[in-house]
Amino acid sequence: MTTVPNTPSQIHRPRKPFPFGRLLAWLGLALILLISVFPIWIVLKTALTGSRSLFTEAASLWPSEPTLVNFQRVLGLLSLEEVQAAGGSGSSVNFLNAMKNSVVFTGLIVVGQTFFSAMAAYAFARLKFPGRDAIFTMFLIAMMIPGIVLFIPNFITIRNLNLLNTIPGMIAPFILMTPFAVFFLRQFFLSLPKETEEAAFLDGAGPFTIFWRITLPMSQGPIATLAILTTIGMWNEFFWPFLIAKDEASFTLPVALQVFKSQTPQGVPDWTGLMAGTFIAAIPVFLLLIVLGRRVVESLAFSGTK
Repeated sequence: MTTVPNTPSQIHRPRKPFPFGRLLAWLGLALILLISVFPIWIVLKTALTGSRSLFTEAASLWPSEPTLVNFQRVLGLLSLEEVQAAGGSGSSVNFLNAMKNSVVFTGLIVVGQTFFSAMAAYAFARLKFPGRDAIFTMFLIAMMIPGIVLFIPNFITIRNLNLLNTIPGMIAPFILMTPFAVFFLRQFFLSLPKETEEAAFLDGAGPFTIFWRITLPMSQGPIATLAILTTIGMWNEFFWPFLIAKDEASFTLPVALQVFKSQTPQGVPDWTGLMAGTFIAAIPVFLLLIVLGRRVVESLAFSGTK
């Protein structure tokens, strides 16, 4: 006669196999995280190391005497004598002014490009006018033109307008719209239901009112996605500001870093100062990832950018 267990402790439950696959996945993720973070740590460690002990402590993972003097001198908080006494090479770039220019450069482009691209995308998605599809096809074709091809005509135009070394000259090619932004938002606007807009139209609302008060509030996710992607791209933009900004007062952070690297008063680059400037330039991107990390990942996945 077979005995039937009548309590939970008597019920035999098969043991779950050890999750080797999950363990390997976590180990793989930890290795990828370590490889990704290690260069950033080397940048910070070099920035915290004194110039005289840079090469003697190259194999160490932590500076024996951490110091903030490299950050102070690249931010212009020390005199030239104090910089040279601290082991600096005498390279001099105003990173505070460059950060201000980067904030203005990036902020104006993000606001302008997002707003104008949204308006153009709404027009292509909802309004009916002659040549709409042909113009949109031209936008799609423009996506296939390499940006480097447009640098020379854009530079000649900006030079003829006497906008060299100015913020308007740096933001002019980017502030209106890009084919990718228009295509990205148009595809989303097409997926919105038309019934709400038609009801607003029957109540007397015009196209701009419908766009401003109905369509934009319903499109906060894609617009935030576009704004984040534009912010990351423009904050790291180097070549166009490098062409336009020839005076130090107009440098953005990527240009300032390049100029600082090329200055070698003592024959070798100022590596500790350069790493301090690099870390300062990366701080806004770190903050963006910390505050809006999930949104950034969703944005990259949504847009297909890798």
